[in-house]
Amino acid sequence: MHLDPPTSPYAESLLVHFRRVEFLKQEALRLPSLGLNQRQLCDLELLLNRAFYPLCGFMNQDDYQCVLEKMRLADGTVWPMPIVLDVEAVMADQLVPGRQLALSDQEGFLLAVLTVSGTWKADKRAEALSIFGTDDPAAHPGVQRLFSETRDWYVGGRLEGLHLPQHYDFPELRLSPSETHRFFAQRGWRNVAGFQTNQPLHCAHKEMVLRAAREAGASLFIQPVVGHLRPGDLDHFTMVSCYQEFIKAFPRNMAHLGLIPLAGRQAGPREALWEAVVRKNYGCNHFMVADDHGDPLTHDLEQRFYPLGAAQDLVRGLEAETGVRMIPLKPVAYVEDKAQYVVKEEITADMTVKDISSSELRRRLEFDLEIPDWFSLPGVVVELKKAYPPRHSQGFSVLLTGLSGSGKSTLAKVLFVKFMAMRHRPVTLLDGDIVRRNLSSELNFSREHRDLNVQRIGFVASEITKNRGIAICAPIAPYEQSRRIARDMISQYGGYVEVYMSAPLKTCELRDRKGLYAKARAGLVTGVTGVDDPYEPPVNPELTIDTTELTPNEAAQEVLLYLEEQGYVR
Repeated sequence: MHLDPPTSPYAESLLVHFRRVEFLKQEALRLPSLGLNQRQLCDLELLLNRAFYPLCGFMNQDDYQCVLEKMRLADGTVWPMPIVLDVEAVMADQLVPGRQLALSDQEGFLLAVLTVSGTWKADKRAEALSIFGTDDPAAHPGVQRLFSETRDWYVGGRLEGLHLPQHYDFPELRLSPSETHRFFAQRGWRNVAGFQTNQPLHCAHKEMVLRAAREAGASLFIQPVVGHLRPGDLDHFTMVSCYQEFIKAFPRNMAHLGLIPLAGRQAGPREALWEAVVRKNYGCNHFMVADDHGDPLTHDLEQRFYPLGAAQDLVRGLEAETGVRMIPLKPVAYVEDKAQYVVKEEITADMTVKDISSSELRRRLEFDLEIPDWFSLPGVVVELKKAYPPRHSQGFSVLLTGLSGSGKSTLAKVLFVKFMAMRHRPVTLLDGDIVRRNLSSELNFSREHRDLNVQRIGFVASEITKNRGIAICAPIAPYEQSRRIARDMISQYGGYVEVYMSAPLKTCELRDRKGLYAKARAGLVTGVTGVDDPYEPPVNPELTIDTTELTPNEAAQEVLLYLEEQGYVR
C-alpha cells in the first residue's frame, strides 16, 4: 500500500533532496525507462506535488481492487479513482517487485523513479463497469479511452520525484497544494470553496458561483483544468486568458485563480468525489458540485448518462469522512424582464428567459455578430474572438476522399490554383501520392498503415489550419475511423470540409491512368481499394460529388460555392 503516515495540515511534495537527485540520475542510466503520455504526466505531477495525497505512488493491486469495489483504498480511506501506471506487456515482464523504473516526459527528460511493488493485467471490462457504470465504448467516451488508449498491464510502486513536469506557461497560476495552503492562511481564508471547470466561463457561471460561495460564507478558489485537451476543446492559451478575464469580475480578496493538470475521466459521481478529495488537498473545505457533474453528456440537455443529482448525493454523503462540504451549484438563467439572472427553479411561466447555446456562441464569433453583455464579460469575448476570428479569416482544410480515379487529384489541383489566385491565405496541396512519397514512404498498404497515413495528413492539415492557411488533402482515405480522427484534429482549429468523390468503381476503372485496377484484376497486386480492399463511404460528408458527368472546373465550382455559403471565402 502506497500511503503516507499522518502529516501536518498539508503534505510536502515527493521530490527528493538535490543530493538524492544526482544519485538517481546515475542509477537511471541502468534502469528500464518509460516515456509518459499526456494523461500519465498529469497523474505523475499530481502524485509528486501531493494533490493525490495520501497516495505516494501508483496504486498496487490491493488498493486498485478496493477502489473499484468500494471507492476506498485498502486501509479504508475514501478514494474513488484508480491511479495506476499502464504499460505494455513487454515492459511488465521486466518489472519484478523491487525493480526500479525511470519515468520521463515525452522528450526523454527524467522526472521520477518508481520502485515497483507489483504488476498485473487489467480487467478493463470490470474496471469500466465499476468506474463508469458501463463497458460499452460507444455509450461512454471514458470507456472508449480506457479500451483504446490505456495499455493492458498495470504497475504499482512508490515514487521518488526528481523534477515536476516542466511548464513555461502561466507559472504564477500553477500552484502546488502546499502553496495554496499558505496562500489561504496568509489571507485569513478559513472557509474556501473550490470550483473546477474545463470550459469558458460566462456571466451565468459568475452568478452561480457567487451565490454558492455567499450562501456557504466561503472565499472562492477557481481552479480550471489544463494539460489534457480533447477534440473540440479551445486551445490552452485562449482558455487561460478567458479565466484571467473572468476572475477580474469578482470582489477583491474574495476569489483566486489557479490551474490544475488533471486528466479527467468523466466518471460522473465518482469524478465529483475524486475532485472534492483533491480540492481538500489544495486547502478547500467546500466544493461546488453541479447536478450533472462529471457527466460525459453534460452538454446534451435532453439526455444525461448519470442520474441528475447523483454526483451531489455522493459527495454530500461522504462529507464527514472527506472533510469537504458539498455546495450544490444551482443553474441560473437570464430573465429579460428583470434584466438579471434568476435561479431556474424560481422562474415562472410569465418570465422571458434568454440564452445563447455554445454552438450559437461559436456561430456569432465566427460570423462576427454581437454577443450581449448579459451573456459574457467583455474581456472574455475579446479573448474568444482571438480564437474564433470571422470565418473569412480562419484557416480551413478540404479533404477529398474516394476511390483511385474518382477525380480527387485533378479537383485538388484546380482548387489549388483557384485558392492561390485569391491571394488571401497560404495554400498547401497534400495529394495522396505526394504525401506517400515525402511523408509516409516507409508505410505499406495495411489497414493500420493506411490509417496512420491519414492521421499524418490530418496532423499536417491541422497545423496549416491553425496558422490560418488552406490545406487541400486528396488521399483515398478508405476508412471512416481515420477520417473522423482527421476531422477532430483539424476542426478544433478552423474549418473542415469533407468531400466524397463518389464516382462509381466502373468509371474509376475506365480512367485507370496508373494501371492499378488492371494489375489488381490480373492478380499482379493486392490490397487495391475497391477491388480486394474495402472503401467505407463517408457517413456525413459536407459535399458529395460524382465526377462522371462533371468537368473538374464544375466540380471545383461546387466546392467554392459551399465555402462561400459557409463564409470561408468571399
